[in-house]
Amino acid sequence: MIALPIFLAMASGFVVVGVYTERKISAFMQDRLGPMETGKWGLLQLFADLLKLLQKEDIVPTAADRRLFLLAPSIIFASVFAGFAVLPLTPDLQGSKADVGVFYLMAIVSFDVVGILMAGWGSNNKYSLFGAMRSVAQIISYEIPLGLTILCVVMIGQTLNLQDISFQQGIFGHETNYLFGLKALGIDVSTWGGIFNWNILRNPFLFFAYIIFFICTLAESNRAPFDLPEGESEIVAGFHTEYSGMRFALLYLSEYAMMLLVSFLGAVLFLGSWNTPFPNLGPLRLADWTSGTPGTVWGHITGGFWLLSKAFFAVLIQMWVRWTFPRVRVDQMMFLCWKVLTPTAILLLLISGIWRLLMI
Repeated sequence: MIALPIFLAMASGFVVVGVYTERKISAFMQDRLGPMETGKWGLLQLFADLLKLLQKEDIVPTAADRRLFLLAPSIIFASVFAGFAVLPLTPDLQGSKADVGVFYLMAIVSFDVVGILMAGWGSNNKYSLFGAMRSVAQIISYEIPLGLTILCVVMIGQTLNLQDISFQQGIFGHETNYLFGLKALGIDVSTWGGIFNWNILRNPFLFFAYIIFFICTLAESNRAPFDLPEGESEIVAGFHTEYSGMRFALLYLSEYAMMLLVSFLGAVLFLGSWNTPFPNLGPLRLADWTSGTPGTVWGHITGGFWLLSKAFFAVLIQMWVRWTFPRVRVDQMMFLCWKVLTPTAILLLLISGIWRLLMI
């Protein structure tokens, strides 16, 4: 039960930190200052925005389907937040220890499509409906290559439990490491720990799988350059055009919570989860010094630190991408998904299967 308030506070607090950070990053990349007036260095700007949203009237359009319109933001947020339930935070701290954690996360997060469609349809606004249909088409399409890259990890690890996948990538793991075939040369790198046990190096093809995974998570989160559902130059604000006040804030919170969730998932599946990146090389026992034994206080502290660091680094990359690449067209988005990412992900899945057979 302790994981629930931790993740709830983390998702809520991340909005405060994430929005301010993104504004400053975008300002830095565009050679300007960003928010500076409200508080020291503009630190209170987001709190001022939240206060404004709290005071705004919760408007429901006259022609809208009231029940769908009011329920949609809650469904979107609930489906995203429910995904945190199976994430491991440290070696001993995990909300749910379900053996089908990966399957559950993929299933429950995809349910936000229902809420987005409800928001667009219930608004009875053509711009909102166009934005919702774009979002549904985009999310459903990119779930295919996303799921295939996750299957690559599941096939290598032979488990759907995220905590088991985490242990396999650490010094405490029990899986034999076949980094670049070094095992065939008599070099067992599984005892090194650190980055050498991460999935992106245990199977070098998973490095390319992670690139596809990251691109797909941008589309799943409706982040640029895949922010067509919110293309303000074409469809005003997309599926949340008619929302105001706290319901708009809930949709905003859901987007940033989704960014954090997929960053956590990528860190767990590919980047060693809560394990330290430093290896044990000869007398330099860096992995032992920078990671605690499971079940100890130091194990909780170091595990949470490394996982959060990896997740937040992925979030920073998402923000950097948003302010670097222009928005793609709808046909370019679909071409990339169905003719580039999906065939490549299928090929990587085949290679991962062969790789697993060679490991036995």
